[in-house]
Amino acid sequence: MEKNNESVNVKDTAEVKTGYSDIDGIRMYYEIYGHGKPLVLIHGGGSTIQSTFGRIIPLFEGRQIIGVELQAHGRTSDRGKPSSFEQDADDVAALLKNLNISKADIFGFSNGGNTTMQMAVRHPGLVNRIIIASSFYKREGMIAGFWEGMNKSTFDDMPADLKTAFLKVNPDTNALHTMYERDATRMQNFKDWDDGVLKSIKAKSLIICGDKDVNTVEHAVAMYRLIPQCELAVIPAGHGTYLGEVMEKNPASYQENFVVKLVQDFLDK
Repeated sequence: MEKNNESVNVKDTAEVKTGYSDIDGIRMYYEIYGHGKPLVLIHGGGSTIQSTFGRIIPLFEGRQIIGVELQAHGRTSDRGKPSSFEQDADDVAALLKNLNISKADIFGFSNGGNTTMQMAVRHPGLVNRIIIASSFYKREGMIAGFWEGMNKSTFDDMPADLKTAFLKVNPDTNALHTMYERDATRMQNFKDWDDGVLKSIKAKSLIICGDKDVNTVEHAVAMYRLIPQCELAVIPAGHGTYLGEVMEKNPASYQENFVVKLVQDFLDK
């Protein structure tokens, strides 16, 4: 079921244990850093563990960090079926069970935030607290022009930094095209979630949003009001800049440190 590789050293002297787990038609790649209460990191669309979270992973203290790569992303294989946030949540839940982790905190960025919400709804027994960063639940929650651009999008429009980050860990260009098609199709066909989905989340939640994000601050506030036990943080930042995400050319380290402290304080309450 679950296979581990030898531990290796990565940047910033953080030690990582890598592995694959066989889950419902895919070989799911994961990385485990450190020791302590488990915190699962779920990357954004078109991304890998490192392209979303590489700059903040070394900043966490006293936590076991578990980075995952979802269907068709990075080193995880494709199951030959369209991606969905519900299936991604089921895959992460199955991975936790395979790793004998009975309960974890979940931190999802962008599309990973959608998966995180579905984790809280579909697998509440596995979820302690959740962080939903730069995410949405209705189409109206995205900035003007977002959906028009998404509907016209082609592979050539995929950011070069995300392509490079994918090929760095998986040189298969066909896999890169598959990942793009899975993510683009899912977003183009996205249907609004009912308010009841968010109202049903029992986990204590933290929503993080940049004031210049792809989802609007007003939408983040609406989500905050729907989730029963929720906190909200609006940061002066764009989409992923507060994480030092790979497309951010001039990451502001003070923001990365601030966000990690914000998350750790929330989880330790």
